[in-house]
Order: sequence, then structure tokens, then C-alpha cells
Amino acid sequence: MGFRKKNKSPPVLSHEFVIQNHADMVSCLAMIILLGLMFEVTAKFAIMFITVQYNVTQVLDEKSDPVNFYQYGPKDVATVFFYLLIAVILHALIQEYILDKMNRRLHLSKTKHSKFNESGQLAAFYLFSFIWGCSILTAEDFATNPTFLWEDYPHTHMVFQVKFFYICQIAYWLHALPELYFQKVRKEDIPRQLYYICLYVVHISGAYILNLHRLGLVLLVPHYLVELLFHASRLFYFSDENKQKGFTLWALLFVIARLLTLTLSVLTFGFGLPRTENQGFSLAEGNFNVLTIRMTCLAAICLTQAWMMWKFINFQLKKWREHSQNQASKKKTTTTTVSPKSKPHKREPTRGGAANGVVKSEDKTSPRARKAKAS
Repeated sequence: MGFRKKNKSPPVLSHEFVIQNHADMVSCLAMIILLGLMFEVTAKFAIMFITVQYNVTQVLDEKSDPVNFYQYGPKDVATVFFYLLIAVILHALIQEYILDKMNRRLHLSKTKHSKFNESGQLAAFYLFSFIWGCSILTAEDFATNPTFLWEDYPHTHMVFQVKFFYICQIAYWLHALPELYFQKVRKEDIPRQLYYICLYVVHISGAYILNLHRLGLVLLVPHYLVELLFHASRLFYFSDENKQKGFTLWALLFVIARLLTLTLSVLTFGFGLPRTENQGFSLAEGNFNVLTIRMTCLAAICLTQAWMMWKFINFQLKKWREHSQNQASKKKTTTTTVSPKSKPHKREPTRGGAANGVVKSEDKTSPRARKAKAS
């Protein structure tokens, strides 16, 4: 199936050909993996890509039914790869059937066009992830018992929704790396996008591998809410530049989210995990509760939050300077247009009939008549 309308057919396997047809090529690869389920020889390999691996069944009580939990392992790489392909296909669908149609109506410039596409893709992802994360957290008792972040560590067993959530998160942020090439992102925008993509991959993968998925999930949900508000506000701003109220709410929630992240991180790594019974390092048990790893994780989170706050402050200062310059230019234009033009006034005759220092007589008789009259 074709996701894009091609006016010209570039040479096969050229850069332009790959960019225009990357969604079709990825779809064919995903279909090949799905077709592998139909044959017994390839089914065991195809299942490794499609389904979630490392299922563990536990019986909590003798009266209750067995419960299925999941662990992580090297086979998760294949699962992440398959859902990375799905993320590329969904990215192309959103771009073709939603964002491109909106861009045609708005007639944006090249700079705004790329930012609009970026915000549109991220807003859809943040909205989906926020709703999914909230549905997972409602099943936990974090609101009434925050100690579940570190109780019974290591948290090696995950329910299906938690593991699948992390698989999809890692797959999405990994798919964003080739999308920099597929979407022809400008060179000046690549470093900025690489920074936050790598930060997401490192932090989410770290929480998944170090069995800190509870803390990672709790920190991701409010962060995604703040990012969703920012990109939604930017979309409204591109449609109408007068709609800027969303940025004010985003600025407030951004600071609150950073404080919440720092508070929960210090509480977990500084007070919670050091007091648990399972202290030590063991790859077999999935236990990473040692001082070095705890301080490294806490330092990584604090440095990331400090970097985000630094970018936020610079962004606000830049907006404030632009606003002040716009206000100053508006005042200049209003003063030049409103001030009336000076009109020349007629000079009034001076006292005694003198005008410009010359005295004019009102008597219009000739000099000889005046002399005769005087004599």
C-alpha cells in the first residue's frame, strides 16, 4: 500500500527512493514476520518478534488462580525491533492522513512546517502514552502508599501491561532515530532532537533493565502530560498566533513536574532503597541496590532535570525579549501614526498695526494731500 503520492519516480535504491517508499518497505518487512506464524518451521522465530517473552506463572494463594508475570531478557531486542517497525508505519500514517492535510490548509513556512510535523507526531504519542500510563497506575496504590516505589525491591516481575508499555516506549524512541533521515530533518534541528531522543532511550531503558519500572512509570506520566500540553499549545499557536495561553499553563506545570521528579528520585534513591532488606549486586536476581548504582541513577536524573530547567529558562528569556521588542516597535508605530501633522498658522497682526517690524498706516491719501491738510 502506498502512503505517499509520488509525482516523480526517483532511481531505485537512491536516497530519495528510500525516503519516499520507506513506509512501504517497512510494511513489507513486518508482513514477512507476520507470515512466519503460518509455518511451523518459522513460527517459533516469528513469535519471538511479535509476542512478549519471558512469561512466569506464580501462585499467590492456594485458593486463587495462578497469575502471569513477565521478566526481561535478550529476546526483548527482537520484540523491540518488531514494534519499532510498527512505530515507523504509524508515523507515516499520521503524517500522510493528518499532518500533511493540515499543513496544506495552514500554508506554513519551511521552519514552521518542520516544527508543526514534530509537534503533531509527539502530541499524538504523548497523549496515547499518558492515557496508557494512567490506566496502569490506577491499578497500583501509589496515591495512598508511595513506598511501593521501593518496597520488595528488586521488582523483577512485571504484569503484561507494564512490560508491553516499556517495550513500546523503547521501540518508539528508537524509531525516532531513522525518522530523522526519513523526514529530512534540517541539519540545525538534528542535534536538538538527538539530545532528547537519546535521553529518553537511556532513562527508559535504564529503568527497565535496573528493575526500577515502578519509579520510571510514575515519573513518565506527569512528564508526558507536560510535554503533551507544550506540543498541543504549539500546534494551536501555528494555526493562530494569538493563541498563547497554553504556554503559560505549560510553564507552571513544567516547574511542578521538575520538582516532583527530583522529590521522588531523592526519596527513592536516598531514603527508600538504602533501607530495604535486599542490599547488594546480583545479575541473576536482578538486584542492583548498591550505593554506586543508586548515586549514579540519582545524579543522572538530577543532571537531566537541571539541563531541562536551563533550557526552559533560556526559552522563557528569549520569549520575554521578543515580547518586549514587539511592544517597543508597536509603541513607535502608534506614536508616528497618531501624532497630527503640524499645520502653518496665519500670523496675527502685531499691536499698533506693525507686522514684521514694519508700521503700516491706515491712511490711504497721497503725501501732497496730507501736507496741504497739515498746513
